[in-house]
Amino acid sequence: MSLWIVNGKVWDNETNELKTLHIRIKDKQIAELTAELPDTGSAEVIDAQGKLVSAGLIDMHVHLRDPGFEYKEDIETGTLAAAKGGFTTIACMPNTRPVTDTPDTIKYILDKAKDKGAVKVLPYAAITKNELGRELTDFAALKEAGAIGFTDDGVGVQNAQMMKDAMALAHSLGMPIIAHCEDDSLVVGAAVTDGKFARENGLKGIPNESEAIHVGRDVLLAEATGVHYHVCHVSTEQSLRLIRLAKQVGINVTAEVCPHHLILSDEDIPSMDANWKMNPPLRSPRDVQAVIEGIEDGTIDIIVTDHAPHSAEEKARGMLLAPFGITGFETAFPLMYTKFVKTGKWSLGFLLERMTSKPAQVFGLGSGRLETGAPADLTLIDLENEREVDPQSFVSKGKNTPFGGWKLQGWPTLTIVDGTVAWSE
Repeated sequence: MSLWIVNGKVWDNETNELKTLHIRIKDKQIAELTAELPDTGSAEVIDAQGKLVSAGLIDMHVHLRDPGFEYKEDIETGTLAAAKGGFTTIACMPNTRPVTDTPDTIKYILDKAKDKGAVKVLPYAAITKNELGRELTDFAALKEAGAIGFTDDGVGVQNAQMMKDAMALAHSLGMPIIAHCEDDSLVVGAAVTDGKFARENGLKGIPNESEAIHVGRDVLLAEATGVHYHVCHVSTEQSLRLIRLAKQVGINVTAEVCPHHLILSDEDIPSMDANWKMNPPLRSPRDVQAVIEGIEDGTIDIIVTDHAPHSAEEKARGMLLAPFGITGFETAFPLMYTKFVKTGKWSLGFLLERMTSKPAQVFGLGSGRLETGAPADLTLIDLENEREVDPQSFVSKGKNTPFGGWKLQGWPTLTIVDGTVAWSE
């Protein structure tokens, strides 16, 4: 049985405009794309009614909180929230409890995602046991179990020799190292960036160099070992300079940025509301401009959400005591579309590339393409409908966002994974 999506608008990279296409899906693949309205026969038909049809969005940095923190999020709610946000493939971080540092935990995630998940889930494994930075995990066994890369996300690997050993081992297995870059000695007791908001509120700040020091160290180690080194959630001008230089001299480094670091600075924080507390923190307007330039010139490769749900009770503890992190799945595309495409700064194709084909390319995935033979992972997006961000309507258990009340356009309305509807308005 086949499925037709008719009357959809598809971005044409050659003409840099939208064109009407009809798409046939069969056997979990895109079987046909045609400009002629087809005879659909007995096939199931979805009328896109002029909405954008894109390859499914890909998010290579998310927190599903499962196992161990299911009160914040679990694989079922997290993947459904991802589907609602237009994502068809997501990669989950290992700072769970237990930490995703054994084949058994990888198996648990993959099995639960297959059973309960709405989208495809790719698990990362920890670099060090319990993410304590003291002993490497069994990389070969974790790869065999299905891990797609290694990261101690949530904490930086503080010991340079440990990181070098990890990179050498990962490289020998053809696997990437994904780094949360943060020097712990510079951030103790700080909740926001070392900037205007911190000064005005008498707070200790997180300095830019806490991130950039690890970036600088790690690109040199990546050069020495040859590993594919990927920098998480870049937020500072200094980090950008180092990544740009590393790319110029041929080091195998890629990088990502989150919507909130492209849109908000510490000067936008309205109060001691912990829904504005994240790690890396919101930086200065100058840093915001630097990361925008970084994605525009290719220094930063992809956009991720760093979806980090927490309970309302945890976030109610205030800026100093609440955990770091905001939810991201359900607002990411509308935020980026409204702030960068609608304003004419970027083309729609530029944005789609950094949320579909580019992540697939960076991590060697087979998805992210809208072409015959590609996986039938697709997203329909209403580019015209404007609506207000309502955290209480989130599918995610986490309602922690600084974007509540924002009016945005570009809302996903239907998500298809392997030819089956995963979520629909």
